[in-house]
Amino acid sequence: MADASGDVRTPKPALWTGRAPLVLASRSASRLALLAASGLTVESVAPDVDERAEEARHFAAGGAVGDLACALARAKALAVSAARPDAWCIGADQTLTVEGRLLHKARDRREAAQSLAALAGRTHRLTSAVCVARGGAALLVTEDTAELDMRPLDDETIGRYLDLAGPAVLSSVGVYQLEALGAHLFERIRGDHFTILGLPLLALLAWARAEGLLSL
Repeated sequence: MADASGDVRTPKPALWTGRAPLVLASRSASRLALLAASGLTVESVAPDVDERAEEARHFAAGGAVGDLACALARAKALAVSAARPDAWCIGADQTLTVEGRLLHKARDRREAAQSLAALAGRTHRLTSAVCVARGGAALLVTEDTAELDMRPLDDETIGRYLDLAGPAVLSSVGVYQLEALGAHLFERIRGDHFTILGLPLLALLAWARAEGLLSL
């Protein structure tokens, strides 16, 4: 098949064999792209979840920072599963901690610069979690963690980076997109590529394969 430019495109294989649809409880373009590239046909539904309220409930109940990503992924998957009980619903979340402190997504450029200053010259941890729910029950809840060493950055470098990267980086909890210009900010990375991008994809695929839901 050729597109308008005449380039030949190879159709992506459809590997999902489940009779019920696969629904991502998120509007995350990056997670949708990861799933699509893996041959999974996925619908996208925004979950009706107040993440800050869920976070407050998690900590009020004595939950640990390290377990927050799983709690949020579970809440998202179950919220969509309540409306789509027939579907396999995937919830995902990612948290970032630096020196034990939880960082949230920056809302504007000023907060983005503050976040980068807090990460510069330090090691931070990204924890990505995934939950699969169906019929209102969580069938898989798992997480994976990566460690990233950001190089020292002065205010001028941070400003230059934000100028070049643009507002798209505000969609990332760490104010960087490692698959793009964010690669320039790091000295060392330890962990799974997909975990850093926000989805423990290998664990998800292994679960689906064990359940007989994949043809590969």
